[in-house]
Amino acid sequence: MRRFLKIIKRMSLIIAILLVLLVVVTFFYVHQSQFGNNPTGARLERIKQSPNFKDGTFQNLNETPQLAEGYSVMSILYDFLFVNYPHTRPIDLIPAIHQDLKAIPLDKNVLVWFGHSSYYLQLEGKRILIDPVFSGNASPIPGSVKAFAGTDVYAVADFPKIDVLFISHDHYDHVDHKTLLKLKEKVGKVICGLGVGAHFEEWGYAPEKIIEKDWYESVDLGKDFKVFVTPSRHFSGRGFSRNNTLWVSFVLKTPKHTLFLGGDSGYDSHYLEIGKKYGPIDLAILENGQYNPAWPYVHHQPEQVLQAAKDLGATRIFPVHSSKFALSNHPWDEPLKEIVRLNATYDFPLVIPIIGEIVYLDDSTQVFTEWWKGVE
Repeated sequence: MRRFLKIIKRMSLIIAILLVLLVVVTFFYVHQSQFGNNPTGARLERIKQSPNFKDGTFQNLNETPQLAEGYSVMSILYDFLFVNYPHTRPIDLIPAIHQDLKAIPLDKNVLVWFGHSSYYLQLEGKRILIDPVFSGNASPIPGSVKAFAGTDVYAVADFPKIDVLFISHDHYDHVDHKTLLKLKEKVGKVICGLGVGAHFEEWGYAPEKIIEKDWYESVDLGKDFKVFVTPSRHFSGRGFSRNNTLWVSFVLKTPKHTLFLGGDSGYDSHYLEIGKKYGPIDLAILENGQYNPAWPYVHHQPEQVLQAAKDLGATRIFPVHSSKFALSNHPWDEPLKEIVRLNATYDFPLVIPIIGEIVYLDDSTQVFTEWWKGVE
C-alpha cells in the first residue's frame, strides 16, 4: 500500500511539473512578436472613448454569443481531435493563374483574388491589398492550417507598391505576421479598426502609416475616393487577448464604383443600415465559408450571404473565405456549391473567379466558370 501511495505521489508530482512547464512554455510562446501587441497609452485611451467599447472589450451592435446553445469549447475540441469529417481539404490541386500584377495598367479597375479573404484591387488609380496571407498557413502553430495545394502561387515579391493596405480584423487567417513583415516597405498606408495598429507598430510599421478608425468613421483618399469604416458581427484576438481590437468592414466609394469589403461577419441588422447609408453597392465582397452550426452568430451560413447582399442593395456578389484553408468541418467546395444552388431564388450575378483570374470591375457582364466542378 505504501509503495502504491509513493507511486501515486510521484506520478502526481510529475504531472504537476509537466503542467507548470506547459504553462511556462505557452506563456513565453504567446509573447513572441508574431502575436503582435495590445493597445496601450494614447491608443488605449482613444479606444476607451469608443461607444463600441464597453466593460473592457469591444462589443457587437447586438448580443452575439460565441457559440450556439448546446455547444461548448470542449465539444468542439473533441470534434476537431476525434471526428473525421470528409473532404474538408481537396485531393486535387486548386486551379490558379499567376498574373504579372506589376504589369496591370494602373488605369484599369480590377480585382485579383488569392483564395480565402486575400485580394488585390486597382481602383481609380489606387493599388489596394486586403487581408494578405501568403505564408502558406493561417495559424501561429507551425505546420497547422496549411493552405490547399495549388493556392499559394503568389508571394510578396509579386506585388507592386501598395497605396493602401486594408485589414478587417486581427485573426491569423487575415493578419499574417510573416507576410506583413515582408510587405512593410511596399505599403503606403494601413487602414484598420481601432487597436489593430498596435500589432503593426510592434512589427516595425511607422505610426504615421497607420490609420485606425471606429465604425462609421471615414478616410478621404483624395480625388473623390472615400473609405467608410463600417460594422461587422464578429470578434478579435491574438494570443490570450480577446476583443481588445475592433473588427470592421469597409465601403469604398468613388465617382464610378461603390464596393463593400465585408471582412468576417455573421448576419445582422448592420447590412441594412450600411445599405441605407452608402448603397447601392456595385459589388459586395462577403464571407461564405468556414461556417458551422456551432458558431452561427459570427460567420454567415450560405443563404445569409445572399440576404446580406439584398440588405446592402448589392448588384453583384463576390463570395470569399473559402478555397484555401480548412477552418471548419464542411467539405471544402460546399460553400461554392451551396451559394450557386441557393442563388437560384435570388438571381444575383455571382463573381467567383479562379485564384489569380482578373476581375474587370467596369465589366458587369463578365462571366466566370464554375471552376470547382471536377476538382476532387
